[in-house]
Amino acid sequence: MKILLKYIDKHGFKGLVAYIKMKIGMTHAIKMPNILHPIALRPRTSDLPTFDQVFLGLEYNINFTFKIERIIDAGGNIGLAAIYFANKYPNAKITSVEPEKDNFKMCVKNTKNYNNVTTVQKALSNSNGEELYIKDSGLGSWAFTTVSKREGIPESNKVLTINIEEILNQNNWDIVDIVKIDIEGAEKELFDSNFERWIPRTKCIIIELHDRMKKGCSKSFFKTISQYNFSCELRGENLILINLEF
Repeated sequence: MKILLKYIDKHGFKGLVAYIKMKIGMTHAIKMPNILHPIALRPRTSDLPTFDQVFLGLEYNINFTFKIERIIDAGGNIGLAAIYFANKYPNAKITSVEPEKDNFKMCVKNTKNYNNVTTVQKALSNSNGEELYIKDSGLGSWAFTTVSKREGIPESNKVLTINIEEILNQNNWDIVDIVKIDIEGAEKELFDSNFERWIPRTKCIIIELHDRMKKGCSKSFFKTISQYNFSCELRGENLILINLEF
């Protein structure tokens, strides 16, 4: 009941309709206020709590003092964060990176009507072009991890890595305004090495750390980020870091 009331409070009648559709499994075309196109969710999956986080918890509703023009959405999942950003910042260019094939198909489906969103089926890491494998952690479609050894994982689960510097180069971006990182433990490798060419060019990092999925994530992240001049704020499950050099 509390969630229902929150949907009504934040989104009015459309919020009520969205809540009812999600409860009865009619999730192929959820319409929300101020969102240009309907959103498809897979019923009875982690798509639903992810939707709650983005559109009810408004975890990416951040007031920035600078203009948002370039966004990297790493751990794109089914495209919900990209959709939120595309509507909040309609003039921004967004690259959404998602490694898992079924999530990626949903991400493409949900973002295909947004000309400012580009989707990439790769795994964000500190390397470029390395072969990894998608592993099902058993925690739902929002918690796939990447591993370097196949270990019984189907060959079809193979995916190539991409690093942030390569994304910047492909887009001809000198700087990036937001890098959102929710990559289920792969942040450990991301911040272990090869960060020097992208962190100084990043205005804001939004990150969820996953020590419960891979030991050492927080240690790697804080060791690296302490070398730079960022403010840090905890908001829900995310850390919001603002580069004070801009």
